[in-house]
Amino acid sequence: MEREINRFVRFLAVEKGLSKNYQLSVRRALENFSEWAAKSAGVSKPSEITLEQITAYLGHRKLDDQIAASSLRVNLIALKIFFRYLAAKGDIPKDLAEQVDSPKLAKYLPETLNEATVRQLLESVDDLKPLGKRDRAILELLYASGLRVSELTGARLELFYPDERSIRVTGKGNKTRVIPVGSAALEAMNCYLEFERPTLVRPQTGSEIFLSKWGKKLTTTRIWQIVKERAKLAGIDSNVYPHLLRHSFATHLLGNGADLRVIQELLGHADISTTQIYTHVDQKHLRAVHRKFHPRG
Repeated sequence: MEREINRFVRFLAVEKGLSKNYQLSVRRALENFSEWAAKSAGVSKPSEITLEQITAYLGHRKLDDQIAASSLRVNLIALKIFFRYLAAKGDIPKDLAEQVDSPKLAKYLPETLNEATVRQLLESVDDLKPLGKRDRAILELLYASGLRVSELTGARLELFYPDERSIRVTGKGNKTRVIPVGSAALEAMNCYLEFERPTLVRPQTGSEIFLSKWGKKLTTTRIWQIVKERAKLAGIDSNVYPHLLRHSFATHLLGNGADLRVIQELLGHADISTTQIYTHVDQKHLRAVHRKFHPRG
């Protein structure tokens, strides 16, 4: 099993070009299954695995380890693509895992901030204080363009087009997209780039837009800290984090009449079913308004 797992992960890296994080996730899931199979069933070869053992393992993960349905689904996907790979090579007679149904995922509604709270957060930043211009630009861009935090940290000077009011970022699957930058965000970005970023530049500084006070690229962890620190200073009690601004970006666009396909393109979702979660948020808001204001609501 260990040898086949290593070969499979190399296949994902070399042939499929999948990210290191994805490779690590798959390896972790398969090694966990391999250890369980060896201890519980005395099985050490993929050809010895049975459908019953796969089902028993998933039951163990759900009942004994009590992992969430989403994590269980990640485990099952890893097993499915692994056994499909082995079956295609002829190392096993048939793909057993394909017969296992994926667990149903509970639907959830993403958290959002209302427009007034977003305004409170953005306008609370004093850009006359150290790093104020940078932090204001970060918050404005997260909300104005719906960026993932990894896309924000990777944003580069040569890919920001102020004259065209847009920015090019690289998202999931190494896919790039060009996103509009709103007027308020554009003003904050220009102010930061003209007056504050030059003071942060050091000999080793790259072309990343957002820099630490030591001239290095900001990490995703530091962006999280900045957003939380700014929310606390703004007097916002709710849990504010970078992805919350992305959720708010999409929800506010939809609530103000934007087409779902346009929102999908802006967010960089490969499948519109991912974007459709925001329609549930909007419907929930509409029902709440109806109950509050209709005489027989």
